[in-house]
Amino acid sequence: MIVNPDIERFLLELLPERNPVFHEMEQVAARQNIPIVGPVVGNFLAQLVRIARARRIFELGSAIGYSTAWLALAAGPDAEVHYTDWSGDKAAVAREYLRRLGLLDRVVFHVGDAVEALRASPGEFDFIFNDIEKTRYLEVLELAPAKLRPGGLLVSDNALWHGRVLQPSDESSRQVWQLDYELSRRPDFVTSLVPLRDGLLVAFKLMHG
Repeated sequence: MIVNPDIERFLLELLPERNPVFHEMEQVAARQNIPIVGPVVGNFLAQLVRIARARRIFELGSAIGYSTAWLALAAGPDAEVHYTDWSGDKAAVAREYLRRLGLLDRVVFHVGDAVEALRASPGEFDFIFNDIEKTRYLEVLELAPAKLRPGGLLVSDNALWHGRVLQPSDESSRQVWQLDYELSRRPDFVTSLVPLRDGLLVAFKLMHG
């Protein structure tokens, strides 16, 4: 555990009530061992979207659409939220959840390679959420900053990678560590690592010129 379990429980108690569909998704993810960000991080992502006034959002790695739903809900009825996953089956499940939440018309679906979908999507985004395989984090680091508008946010999940960034000894932990380190030192970004759940790296793209 990165966060003390008692603190984690307290954070959960502070959350406002959420749609029962979110609870259902959390239960399904727990039973089927599907990684999701959980309600504390979901609520924080929604807050970041509102602060940034993000409308055009790209999510790399969406699974059953749990974080997609938080992003789309916060971005509002005029949003364009891009969902990505390798699995057509997971995309179908996500589509049904988003329909039940009344968010389906805000979401663009990409089934296949998330990085290539971002590369092929024209224009800039207000918010990019990175939650794909950790062995591809450096690909995201190479591509995503150029796809983000000045004043936008690039947020990466699992930025602490279960604490393995302290002694990165495998490819996943090395790539997470390098993304944390390089984004934190880029002069065109202001970056903070927030120790919620497994860590969120929040990088704000400066508005030069």
